Amino acid sequence: MRKILGAAGVMLALTACGQQPGDTYKVYYLGGQSNMDGFGFNEDLPPELVDGVPEVLIYHGDPDTDGTEVGGEGFWRALTPGHGIGYRSTADEVTLSARFGPELSFAGALKAGAPDSKIAIIKYSRGGTGLMDGVSGYGSWDPDGYQGGGPNQLDYALTTIGDALAVADIDGDGRVDRLEPAGIVWMQGEADAYDSAEASSQYAENLAELMGIIRGALGSSDIPIVLGQIKDSGDTPETRVMAFSPEVQAQQRAFAERDPCASVVTVTEGFSFLPDGWHYQSEDYLTLGRAFADRVLALELECGP
Repeated sequence: MRKILGAAGVMLALTACGQQPGDTYKVYYLGGQSNMDGFGFNEDLPPELVDGVPEVLIYHGDPDTDGTEVGGEGFWRALTPGHGIGYRSTADEVTLSARFGPELSFAGALKAGAPDSKIAIIKYSRGGTGLMDGVSGYGSWDPDGYQGGGPNQLDYALTTIGDALAVADIDGDGRVDRLEPAGIVWMQGEADAYDSAEASSQYAENLAELMGIIRGALGSSDIPIVLGQIKDSGDTPETRVMAFSPEVQAQQRAFAERDPCASVVTVTEGFSFLPDGWHYQSEDYLTLGRAFADRVLALELECGP
């Protein structure tokens, strides 16, 4: 059974215990599939990001296959390189990878755009995963579960979010920190665009249901949502790696048009690919993270209280 406790409920529970108030952090959830995982090479990072963004904290849940009982485990730590593909985590130990995703430049741009804010990132993503159950062998975000039984990617994401928000003192200074969810960043859709007409045509509807659940877990029904537009390495129907990529792109736009606190980032249009034809170059992940930050900060102003 999925258990959702919003950030406000967590804060009330903690302060009721008499713990001293600490810092206020703006919290952003990063989710999706492999281009949110990130295939950028740490060795390609610019000098200002070689050591990460240590003043920003990250809780990166362990990405796991559907049907296990431990997906989403993690803990709060300073943001360093290594949170790309190949990252793994338990409740007290991480295995960093040689790759990075949009999180590094996203964090750097947020700090540049709001230097007085304290920033925290919650990340859960897994490559190859689809919104509709059955479209991918890598996992499903379907709220109705998956055909093999047991938890799926949504459950692991909710575990990540719930456990992250339940930590009283995320920076370890002995005081209760206040976590204020400020945005959702979603980079996903390739699995639904690959070869399923049904999944691609229902993408906006399925995404709206999923985002409603994640917004609920974060404790806000109108938290800004920024989508990364998917990009196909082929330019014609004959060369596309995803048969229905134009349909999912249209569905992403349709979702954003219906939600006043959602927007689509289209910088991916100019991206190039690794030889696998699916994943972006290192510099593209840097561009993507900055675009995500710029858009979510703009949406915060438009959708704020």
